[in-house]
Amino acid sequence: MDLQTMKNGLAGLVVFRPLRRLEPMRAFEQMLQAAAAGNAEDYIGGAAQFAASLLETTDSWTDWLLDAVLETENLCVRRGAASAVLEECCIRELAFLQQLSQVSLQQLSQQVARRTGADEAQFTHLPGWLVDEADFAAEYQARLAEAGKKGYGMFARHHVFTVEDGRLVPVKYPDPQRLVQLPGYEPERAKILANTKALLAGLPAANVLLYGDAGTGKSSTVKAIANEYAGEGLRLVEVKKNQLYQIPELMDALARNPLKFILFIDDLSFTANDDNFAALKAILEGSVGGRAQNVAVYATSNRRHLIKETMTDRTGDDIHESDTRQELMSLSARFGLTVTFQKPEKQRFANIVLELARQYGVQLPADTLVMKAEAFAIRMGGRSPRVAKQFIELCRAGVPV
Repeated sequence: MDLQTMKNGLAGLVVFRPLRRLEPMRAFEQMLQAAAAGNAEDYIGGAAQFAASLLETTDSWTDWLLDAVLETENLCVRRGAASAVLEECCIRELAFLQQLSQVSLQQLSQQVARRTGADEAQFTHLPGWLVDEADFAAEYQARLAEAGKKGYGMFARHHVFTVEDGRLVPVKYPDPQRLVQLPGYEPERAKILANTKALLAGLPAANVLLYGDAGTGKSSTVKAIANEYAGEGLRLVEVKKNQLYQIPELMDALARNPLKFILFIDDLSFTANDDNFAALKAILEGSVGGRAQNVAVYATSNRRHLIKETMTDRTGDDIHESDTRQELMSLSARFGLTVTFQKPEKQRFANIVLELARQYGVQLPADTLVMKAEAFAIRMGGRSPRVAKQFIELCRAGVPV
């Protein structure tokens, strides 16, 4: 493929136009421009820049470009069902990109040498890159078939997100917590797991309120579930309470996504006059358009009734006080599933300690371990899975407890 064909092909991308914003594709285009202009010095600099950008992740130009084609959000996946025009354009561009992925440093340097009359030997010091055989069309169709599990764009590379200024931002290093690392609350988690599997299967899924004592693993459960089912197409979006008003528009965008999403609100509670109260009600029950079927809200709270209420509120001058109280208490009812995490009794706490000791490789007699853990829990203010984990981590580190 000659230089002008490559330049024109990249400039004319429609479906895969977002590829041009990525490095090292930008560096590749700059290298082509210098080569087409017949500027040997600029070509050398451009080739070096491209190689430096490519080699940060892989030695193979083919592998990088194929991954970018499969994972970058494009016009077809955004629209869902592509029109005949888009399909034809997609096929044509995939064929072009496959050819482009076969272009080596030697082929480019030969064309530059012919254009400039320069000795090709002056380009031999440049670091080359590998090219391989690949069927872009077949790989792309296979990825489309798995879009509901692997996603596209940033959803293919990340599975946990936060919200900033109304848009999703990937979490590069999410909490790696797994379900097997959370012993002791299997019956409670079974309900949440069943609801999550229903969401993944496209069945009606409830919004979930995880209510209970501090340190019992409510937040860890949600994060562990997100990690466990990321490969099945589950994505977690953590939302702060003061961001709730931004969520309806975001949910409309997520509704078009083939993946399934948990909107995670940690440590949820409101004051009686909190403006975010109405925003959460709208999210839980949906607007006039209804709630998206691929999105569920999982919230944690230390309060069964999410609105903080004082005795003054009950003895105030509200004429329709009972109606007001009913409105405040109705928020919890909007969660279809409420799961209670209570502080563990003695036997459950002992079982948690022993299982964590096995996972961490702590070698102490069971009776001694449980006795020391009970004493540690008293000093820490009471039993909880968090306290059990802190105790075992200290034992593992050799810190006297």
